[in-house]
Amino acid sequence: MYHAAFNIRPLSTTLAFMTHLTRFIVAPAILGALLGLTIILWNNGGGGAEQRPGFASAVARAAPAVVNIYSTKITQRSPLCRIPAYRALCEAFPGEQQVQNSLGSGVIVREDGYVLTNEHVVAGADEIIVMFANNQATTAQVIGSDPHTDLAVIKVAARGLPVIPTLADERPRVGDVALAIGNPFGLGHSVSQGIISAFSRSVITNSPYDDFIQTDAAISPGNSGGALIDHEGRLLGINTMIYSQSGGSEGIGFAIPADIALQVMEQIVRHGRVIRGWLGVNLRLQAIPGGPPGLEVRGVNRGGPAHLAGIAPGDFILSINQVAAQSAYTITDVIANTQPGDPIEVEVMRGGQRFLATAYAGELPDPIK
Repeated sequence: MYHAAFNIRPLSTTLAFMTHLTRFIVAPAILGALLGLTIILWNNGGGGAEQRPGFASAVARAAPAVVNIYSTKITQRSPLCRIPAYRALCEAFPGEQQVQNSLGSGVIVREDGYVLTNEHVVAGADEIIVMFANNQATTAQVIGSDPHTDLAVIKVAARGLPVIPTLADERPRVGDVALAIGNPFGLGHSVSQGIISAFSRSVITNSPYDDFIQTDAAISPGNSGGALIDHEGRLLGINTMIYSQSGGSEGIGFAIPADIALQVMEQIVRHGRVIRGWLGVNLRLQAIPGGPPGLEVRGVNRGGPAHLAGIAPGDFILSINQVAAQSAYTITDVIANTQPGDPIEVEVMRGGQRFLATAYAGELPDPIK
């Protein structure tokens, strides 16, 4: 007769086995299930909105401070009215007039109504309409502009406006996320995403003060004057132009850095214009035979500060106010930061001989248009 064999364990061994089973298998499984359920409920309940990928929070912080700008300019239809001799006649008999409309964007930088934009957005405008993110609109007036940086400050009669957040001590880096907010083609508030492609892009315009941020965030007509922001909604720069062979966005856009734009804004609000020092020289980076790096003086404005100090074409400038002349931009910036009438110490090399010349800064004139 066959008898089944049973493996009978003592009760104490069975209890120990169950304890180990609960501790190392059942309990972790229950905890894992609870954790998974919590995550599912958190996301489905809206608590995970901040965990979603994207930059909705950054846009929500910055967008209320970005405005749409519509400007109108009334011009005479006849080209003769552009000639000074016929201007009075045209004013007396206006005849048919032509209305030119342009659009752009702006950034609210002070709660009491000051808005930064590009000069080319509002230049010569007879009427400027500012539309806020909440679709309310009002007129604005130009406080001042700076042709050298293509910036202008306009003001609306309002207070308590949302102001765009700005960077503190943190410096952006190449590769950081960049978002462009503006009014492309008059469509209204739009956002495009890219990265910071480069800093200190110069020789983009004829201004000696070019110092652009390059980005591949799409910038289109109407974005001019709008905000370039970082991943937290803080202002990186003022969108100003694109490089394009087709007329559309090709991934190369330029923005005026926020620190430069805010400095220009402060001067315009305080003085109605930007006051920069001026030396009156045309410089070119050129190697000095057998000497240190320097800037060759290619031209001197007659009667200007450099001319009065004895600096001549063909001289090499080695330093200005003890700042080495390693680039034309660096030296131009040093000169610009002097006040008219301040002395400028110029280290010059002429014919292999060094000497110091003292010039007295003039005020930089506006560019000829």
